[in-house]
Amino acid sequence: MRSSHGKSTLLAVLAWSLLAPAVWGQEWAKEMFEKTTHNFGVVARGAKVEHRFVLENIYVEDVQIRSVSSTCGCAKIEVTKKLLKTWEKSEIVVQVDTRGFLGRKDSTITVVFDQPFYAEVQLHVHSYIRSDVVIQPWAAEFGTVAQGAGASQTLRVTYAGRSDWQIERVESTNPNVEFQIEEAYRGGGQVSYNLTVRLLKTAPPGYIRDHLILVTNDRNTASTRVPIAVEGVVTSPLSARPSPLLLGLAEPGCSTTRNLVVQGQAPFRITSATSTDSRFCCQIGGEAKQIHIVPVTFRAEKADAQGMVETTIKIETDLTGESTLEVRSSVQIVSPKT
Repeated sequence: MRSSHGKSTLLAVLAWSLLAPAVWGQEWAKEMFEKTTHNFGVVARGAKVEHRFVLENIYVEDVQIRSVSSTCGCAKIEVTKKLLKTWEKSEIVVQVDTRGFLGRKDSTITVVFDQPFYAEVQLHVHSYIRSDVVIQPWAAEFGTVAQGAGASQTLRVTYAGRSDWQIERVESTNPNVEFQIEEAYRGGGQVSYNLTVRLLKTAPPGYIRDHLILVTNDRNTASTRVPIAVEGVVTSPLSARPSPLLLGLAEPGCSTTRNLVVQGQAPFRITSATSTDSRFCCQIGGEAKQIHIVPVTFRAEKADAQGMVETTIKIETDLTGESTLEVRSSVQIVSPKT
């Protein structure tokens, strides 16, 4: 059902809906989601348990999320963006309360759309919250870290049950995260470990949403692996958002504009903002600021054919060190409305 051209996708779905109207009310919206089910597996009490369902507007019309709801009080839900233009993305963030609930928890999240048509999509999450392992604090959350600074946090992992329970090893797939595990206490059926998690100074700019896996000697094979969330954001001396920059739709002979936010760790001037495609134009000011709003305009020529146009916007500043930034940008040229 997906297509590189939003308009043809919507028309195809609309034509199909005339033959199957009951299904049409759901399927056009479900097509926007990467997936609709997630299984957290077995998780520790007090651990941060979160998943982001990603959806993208693959249609010409604006898509609006009216509401979200859950069948389980154990699930907290947030929507990162409710109104989506063509090719824009949003996330349905589902967080399971592992402090107030125990045992198997299944939740169905209903996402209701009211533009361009009414539809409902159901998302499903599954988890089993074990009571014998507790994580404090609930995740290794580094917050905002300047590039090259690094960060460290220590968590306490506590177990109640077998006296011979052990964490045999810790697994990580992120080369910029290292860890150290030390047994802190053992006695009376209780075991405690200190887990120190370090974000290395070599970590590149960007978001970190990862997990460490504690591999234990649990006799139940389904419980041997305990995930711990690792989160943070590494900021560079110079950054831009959104990146990539999506300019939406443009008809031949018309223009479209979106704002690019350029931010530094200290006040700076933007000396130039250019693109190899002359149809992309950037407006900059001359004053020194820590945050700059740069309007980016694409002016489609009358002879332009339908399709995606992509470019790289190069921003140069007077910052010392990392003074140049490149941002990918794109726009979809569509046929004029009749």
